[in-house]
This record gives sequence, structure tokens and C-alpha cells, in this order.
Amino acid sequence: MARILGVDYGRKRLGFAVSDHDEIVAIPHSVVTLRNTSDAVDATLTLYRETGAEAVVVGLPLSMDGSNSDMTAEVLAYVGKLQWSLDVPVETWDERLTSWEAEQILINAGTRRDKRKGLIDKLAAQIMLQSYLDSDRD
Repeated sequence: MARILGVDYGRKRLGFAVSDHDEIVAIPHSVVTLRNTSDAVDATLTLYRETGAEAVVVGLPLSMDGSNSDMTAEVLAYVGKLQWSLDVPVETWDERLTSWEAEQILINAGTRRDKRKGLIDKLAAQIMLQSYLDSDRD
């Protein structure tokens, strides 16, 4: 088994999480602030190499009813670029409510508002990746 890189895609920031080598636990990793959307692929490739991941899972932003949201096409275009750039599996995973859940966790932990902005994205990536790891993928 190998590490999996989880990505919470956003226009301004990417949140990253990585699994342990046994693919049991997702660990928040980092947040990268983007100058423009083309930076997203480069930042992901850098983290992919640094973490030694053998797969990438990108959160897919769906509407509450499961239909495509405003961001779905943008995320799928990013995923397509990753699939072209990497020779490992790149999958998508439902990320509905992960940012909200991440913010609630931070609020309940007493994290100040100004500190939450830098943490929400990597915590959302962790929540999404943990959901993927907990699913019956086989």
C-alpha cells in the first residue's frame, strides 16, 4: 500500500492532506495560496513528489442534490490536467459539506477567525480523504 494525496481545490487556495502508508488515516498537510488557477497543477505536482504519493484524490464539489455545481467543470478540468501530467491514478470524491464541517470543527476548538482561513482548506482535504479511505473502494 502507499500514500494517497487528497486535494481540496479552490480558486484561491488548495488544501492538501495525505494518507499514512497503510491508507487508513488521512493527515492534514498544507495549504497553498494560488496566484492564478494555472498554479494549481504545479503546486499539486510538487506536493505529489514531496509526499511520495501513488494516487491523488480530488474533492468534487457537487450541489446538495448531487448535481454538478458551479465549480464542478473547473475541478474536472484541473483533474484532467493532473491525469495528463501524472502516471498514477487521479480520482474524484464527493466533497459536499467538507469546508463547512472543517469550519465547525475549528469554531468548536476555539480557533480565532483570522487563523481559521489558513486551516479550513487542509482540514477539508483531510475530511474528504478520510471519507475516501473509509469507503469500500475494492
